[in-house]
Amino acid sequence: MAILGASNDRKKYGNKSVRAHLAQGYQVFPINPKEETIEGLTCYKSLAEVPVDHLNRISVYLPPQIGLKLLPEIAATNAEEVWFNPGSENQELFDAANEMGIKPILACSIVDVGRMPDEFGEQS
Repeated sequence: MAILGASNDRKKYGNKSVRAHLAQGYQVFPINPKEETIEGLTCYKSLAEVPVDHLNRISVYLPPQIGLKLLPEIAATNAEEVWFNPGSENQELFDAANEMGIKPILACSIVDVGRMPDEFGEQS
């Protein structure tokens, strides 16, 4: 699973998501063009760099205007699930995703894996 907008800042949801998915046994690929590693994992500059043939899940933690620009890259992965977490979505993005054949899930992917973001404070 890939996390777009993964972060080294442990206060940000893009970091909490990395930790939550790891804790639930997911193989996590953080995506952030400005980082080398996040939580000890290799960080990739783009989805195209992720070294797997198929992604089962993409979780997005980016502002909608950036997400819109990345929709073609997201669509190219043919991921089974694409999660747009609170704050990463708007109607324009939702409509564009649907037009590209992406079936966006508008919900918190951390909660979906049975965890709560508050569990992942700065020290956890």
